[in-house]
Amino acid sequence: MLTFSQIFLLATAALSASAAPLEEQKGHSFTVHQVRNPKHVKNGALALAKAYRKFGAPLPEYLTNALNVTYANVKRANTGSAVTTPEDYDVEYLTPVSIGTPAQTLNLDFDTGSADLWVFSTELSSRYQSGHSVYNPSQSSTSKKLSGSTWDISYGDGSGASGDVYTDVVNIGGVSFASQAVEAASTISTQFTEDTDNDGLVGLAFSSINTVSPRSQKTFFDNVKSSLSQPLFAANLNHNAPGSYDFGFADSSKYTGSITYTSVSTSQGFWQFTASGYQVGSTSYSTKVSGIADTGTTLLLLPDAVVKNYYSKVSGSQNSNTYGGYVFPCSATLPTFTYLVGSKSIVIPADYLNYSPVEDGSSTCYGGLQSSNGIGINIYGDIALKAAYVVFNGGSTPQLGFATKA
Repeated sequence: MLTFSQIFLLATAALSASAAPLEEQKGHSFTVHQVRNPKHVKNGALALAKAYRKFGAPLPEYLTNALNVTYANVKRANTGSAVTTPEDYDVEYLTPVSIGTPAQTLNLDFDTGSADLWVFSTELSSRYQSGHSVYNPSQSSTSKKLSGSTWDISYGDGSGASGDVYTDVVNIGGVSFASQAVEAASTISTQFTEDTDNDGLVGLAFSSINTVSPRSQKTFFDNVKSSLSQPLFAANLNHNAPGSYDFGFADSSKYTGSITYTSVSTSQGFWQFTASGYQVGSTSYSTKVSGIADTGTTLLLLPDAVVKNYYSKVSGSQNSNTYGGYVFPCSATLPTFTYLVGSKSIVIPADYLNYSPVEDGSSTCYGGLQSSNGIGINIYGDIALKAAYVVFNGGSTPQLGFATKA
C-alpha cells in the first residue's frame, strides 16, 4: 500500500511533467491541504513560550517556571506506559511540500509570521535527522549552492537554527519555482528536533524580513505571485480539523457574503492590521487593537486590558503563575470574543477559546486568549484566524481580507 508521501510524490511528478516552466505560466490558482501532525499535544504554556521565542522576547520567570512544571509532570507520568510529550515547536497541522529533482517531500509549517523557507537537511548530524524527512541537496539534479550565503534564526532563549542556502525547484500544489532559496539546516536546537513530524517551515510574511545573509531572498509566494491568477493566498484554517490554503484565488465555496478588506502595514515585514474594536460576549469596546495575522502562532495574544476584560466574564478564571497564563475551570461557560475589521464582525466561538486542559485529566483549562505583554507585538494567531476565511493580498497595495466561513 502506498504511503501518503508516496502518493503525494507521484501526484507532484505527474503535475511537474506536464507543466511548462513557471516563467511561461500565467493565471495559476491552486489549493494545498494540511495534514494532521500525529505527535501534536496541546499545551498552553508551551504555545505561549513559542510566541515569545519566535519574536525574540525573553521568557518571563513565571512562564519559565510553568514550563518546568510541564516537563516535571511529563517525567512523573513516564513510568512504564507510553507518554506523548508536549514539544516546544510542536505544530498541529502541516503541509506537504516537494523540493528538488526528483522530488523530495517534506511536511512543512506554513507561517505568515516569518519569511524563511528552511528545512531539515543532510547537513545535520545523523542524530538530529532522526525521525525527520530531510532535504538532501546532493540527490537533487537541480540544486545549486548559493555561494557565500548563510541563514540564522535565533530566539530569545538562545535556541535557533542556521545553515547554508541552496536554490532548487520547490513545488507546492503543482506550481513550482525553479530557483527558490531553500535554507538547509546544518545546526539546530533540540527544541526543533523533538517534533519529529515537522521538517521545517514555509515563511509567508514579507521578504524584507528574510534572514539570508549577505543578501535576503524572496519567499515562495513573492516568487510565484506574478504567475498566479491574482497575487494572493487565503487561509482556511479549521478548529480541530485540517484546513487548506488557496493560492491565486479566494474560494467562494469556503465563505459566505462578501470579503471585507483592510489595509496592511508592512513596516515590520508582517501582515499587520488594526481591528477597529472588539466585543466580549455582547459587551462592546471601541478600543482599536493593531496586531499581525500569524498562522505560525497558535494563540490569540492581545494587550493586558483586553485580556482582563475577557476573563472578568469567566467565572473562576485566574492569571496563574503555575500554569503560565489565564486558566479557568474546564466546566466554565466562556463568552465569545469578536474582533471588528471595518464593518465585519469576526466572532471567535467560545469553544475555540478553551485551548486545552493544563495537563491530561485536569479539570483546569488554559485560555486561547493570553496577554501579549512582554512579546512586543499583538498577534492574531490561529485561535483568531480559524474564525474566518482570511485573504492575504500581496498586490501593489497589500491588504488583508476577512469573510464569514461557510
